[in-house]
Amino acid sequence: MISTDQALADLGWTAHFADQLAEDEQQYCHPVRVMAVHRGKIAVSGAKSDGFVSPYIAGAQPEDDHPTVGDWLLIDDRTQEATRVLRRMNLFKRRSPADPRKDQMIAANVDTVFIVASCNQDFSIARLERYLVLAREVGVPPVVVLTKADLTDTPEEFAAAARAIEPGLLVETVDGRDRADVKRLAAWCGPGKTVAFLGSSGVGKSTLVNALRGSDSIGTQAVRGKDGTGRHTTTVREMHRLDQGGWLLDLPGMRELQLSEAATGLAEVFDDIALLAQECRFADCSHGVEPGCAIQAAIAAGALAPDRFERWRKLNAEENGAASRLTKRRTR
Repeated sequence: MISTDQALADLGWTAHFADQLAEDEQQYCHPVRVMAVHRGKIAVSGAKSDGFVSPYIAGAQPEDDHPTVGDWLLIDDRTQEATRVLRRMNLFKRRSPADPRKDQMIAANVDTVFIVASCNQDFSIARLERYLVLAREVGVPPVVVLTKADLTDTPEEFAAAARAIEPGLLVETVDGRDRADVKRLAAWCGPGKTVAFLGSSGVGKSTLVNALRGSDSIGTQAVRGKDGTGRHTTTVREMHRLDQGGWLLDLPGMRELQLSEAATGLAEVFDDIALLAQECRFADCSHGVEPGCAIQAAIAAGALAPDRFERWRKLNAEENGAASRLTKRRTR
């Protein structure tokens, strides 16, 4: 029989969460992890209970923490209702597509993020940079996973382009349908570990999930011939048990990931540009036509690619806009 401690450890329970429980809470509450988020209800699992509970927490304010997939909750033994969300190790979020003034929580308490892209015409450096900024901002180690390697004669060209984004970036190229090939990803999927998949729709995330789980229970759809893009499959944020004992968070594809509060992530992914900006003559340099602009000098000298600078400029403007909206919200 599996002990309570082992059952929780298998779900990813660590001292980070255990240390947050007050003595009285240990008497009348038990912890569960959020395994999936549905409309109006959440699926949870723990040593004492499995099933569905309401995401509603009595007394919680709109600005308070509310459950998202990967979270740990405390459940009242008597009412079977959630009492609070335990402090997270990390939280992935984005600007809400429905209301840019609000943030949308994506997933919590992740150990590694697999940033998934495909080796075809849908491959996008700009999109990879955007996901990397998010991972660096949250503080979760990223691994770029390039799928559909079987559909190209030059998979290493795609891998080289991804590695050029950031020094030391881990990049794995796989054929998602070959389970022996996918086993190379198992090193990040050990017992109690949580891996999240991020990537736009149709890059082969569901195929990878099936390969890592050793089953075909996750629905997949064929690639469109005209542009090499797969069709969207995942519609629910949910955690899947892996053969290696860990958990995989398969998230709905997001082609347009609008960043929220990502200044640190931008500085890490684009550290070359951040360092150049410090050498500009004027502290408020817009990196356009001002004299003494170190960034424009680097572009002119061929030391900085103009398209990389333009991608940084776009993401930086997006971050500044998000920060401004956040300041206005807090002021109100």
